[in-house]
Amino acid sequence: MNRTLLLFMATALSSTGIVPASPSAIWNANCASCHGKDGSGNTAMGKKLNTKDYRDPKVQVVFSDAEAERAIKEGVKTNGKETMKPFAGKLSDADIKALVAYIRAFKK
Repeated sequence: MNRTLLLFMATALSSTGIVPASPSAIWNANCASCHGKDGSGNTAMGKKLNTKDYRDPKVQVVFSDAEAERAIKEGVKTNGKETMKPFAGKLSDADIKALVAYIRAFKK
């Protein structure tokens, strides 16, 4: 009985966003379609949008954590056109910080 109750509560809490998803789950659900599962940007949409290869250490030093967080929260526009949608309403600040750390781990 207690095990069933705990499982129910954990499921309920995770569906409300109280229990944060893992950064890899967030990445796979929201980012991998353009940036690739490995951060290479080697996807059809990533190539179309000229997405950076986050595995490249030279790319990693071009932007700060704060800049990455801002891009995730506010989205990215290139030549006035939205090339990445904002996630401020979809992801918590803690999720965004964890996602930035996850991106940093792509570095070769």
